[in-house]
Amino acid sequence: MSTARVWAPRPATVAVQIDGVRHPMTPGEGGWWEGPDLPPGARYGFLLDDDPTPRPDPRGRRLPDGVHGLSQAALPRLAPLDWPGRELRDGVIYELHVGTFTPEGTLDAAVARLGHLVDLGIDFVELLPVNAFNGTHNWGYDGVAWFAVHEAYGGPDAYAGFVAACHARGLGVIQDVVYNHLGPSGNYLPLYGPYLRDQAANTWGQEVELSHAEVRRYILDNARMWFEEYGVDGLRLDAVHALRDTSDEHILRTLSRETDDLSRRLERPLTLIAESDLNDPVMFRPRHEGGHGLTAQWSDDYHHAAHVALTGETAGYYADFEPLTALGRVATRGFFHAGTWSTFRERTHGVPLDDDVEAWRLVTCLQNHDQIGNRAAGDRLSASLSPRRQAIGAVLAVLTPSTPMLFMGEEWGASTPWQFFTSHPEPDLGRATAEGRFAEFEKMGWNRDVVPDPQDPATFQRSKLAWDELAHEPHRRLLAQYRDLIALRSREPDLRSPRLGDLSAEIDEHERHVTFVRGRIRIRLNLGDATWRPEGEEEALFATSDDVSGNPLMLPPDSALVSRTIE
Repeated sequence: MSTARVWAPRPATVAVQIDGVRHPMTPGEGGWWEGPDLPPGARYGFLLDDDPTPRPDPRGRRLPDGVHGLSQAALPRLAPLDWPGRELRDGVIYELHVGTFTPEGTLDAAVARLGHLVDLGIDFVELLPVNAFNGTHNWGYDGVAWFAVHEAYGGPDAYAGFVAACHARGLGVIQDVVYNHLGPSGNYLPLYGPYLRDQAANTWGQEVELSHAEVRRYILDNARMWFEEYGVDGLRLDAVHALRDTSDEHILRTLSRETDDLSRRLERPLTLIAESDLNDPVMFRPRHEGGHGLTAQWSDDYHHAAHVALTGETAGYYADFEPLTALGRVATRGFFHAGTWSTFRERTHGVPLDDDVEAWRLVTCLQNHDQIGNRAAGDRLSASLSPRRQAIGAVLAVLTPSTPMLFMGEEWGASTPWQFFTSHPEPDLGRATAEGRFAEFEKMGWNRDVVPDPQDPATFQRSKLAWDELAHEPHRRLLAQYRDLIALRSREPDLRSPRLGDLSAEIDEHERHVTFVRGRIRIRLNLGDATWRPEGEEEALFATSDDVSGNPLMLPPDSALVSRTIE
């Protein structure tokens, strides 16, 4: 049985209402309040000063009636200790959104599809945020109750069951968490204490007050909850560049130190992956060398270069990636912008990576939730690329020297879009969200009729995967290619965990030919209009189409070949 306890330095008095009965609470040190025991299953909330409406527990594990309702007490939870864990090195990540992964949109329904991921060769499932938010569906980044699992997904018990089911199949679980802001509806934290900075905001809302010890502890305890109570294997830390911290020790450094300590205690590896726009190895540089000591970080530059090479799009932030040499640079040096001028940002950006950096420290992708969903129509590459180009994309996605991440449905070229969707119950907030979306794309020259209304339930429904596509061409062939490439990556040592200094590439800008050198393995892409006949003969390991040959070497237009040199 747990005890009613809350950090609330702002109100002068605090009481707790348990199953309709009011109980006074006793003030303690540092703004903490103590109350009676909470029977399992009891509905409870805190009464702050003279406010007659009980507010949910900031650390409550369940909100059965939504973010504006009462919390529900539960027995303390500890994850089973029989799972040995998985290292990120040499792993393949699969990013999915619970609400659109299956028609049902629940964690239990997702469990039924885990066999597909095992057959594909996936090592880690990465869930978009599952913390509680107002409404029935959205991407998850508008969460306001960080310790509660969204009820429409199945709540905390279903989440624990999902993690256990993944582990039973050998799959690790990475949870996407958001510590840089809170959503616009149901955020009661400011009533309790100084969680947010009143005069500072980032792109998504008010900044989190990282200078306060208890606010930092709120974040650190939330991270520990996912690892210790649910047994997850890693956290993807959303937009860490928005965590403005002037403390003696940056919150990311503290988080990595505490996570390493917890990893030793649990005797299994725990992973921290930063989504960072900084292009700075400080994220994964060891703490004793002045870094934050995280495990890895996302690298959007690889996506941008691959996207431009395949599609020819050069608008906005894609402009700097127009030369095909950009693809060679990101595949051998990790970052494209590494102390170089960024046209989109209008400033010098990034820090170079040393030769000794292991490429797996960067997580790369061909598609992800942001790069699809933040397009005007939420269109995937399958909407604009031929099957031959999609197969080349599969090679780039899976055989990246870094840690590859796929976005759900990418492996079969899903025809369904993945659009920006919300379900704000408040009419004013819903209208403001939709109008803001329309205005954003009108500034970029889009007709607002092309941009889906995020509040329209049809936008959400359109974004759900159509699993029946797997039985039909060209989806079935692309799925087989992704499966073969992941298996090839797994069995060939030259395709795993290289140092950046061991990588090289040859780019023919005029003919649009690309060769990546990985030990004795060559990865060749023909993005040009004519057949490419390199000199020599090699052992073919994978070809994107039947008209590609390794002996003699020959690649028709829009094809790729993975081969091994013959000694």
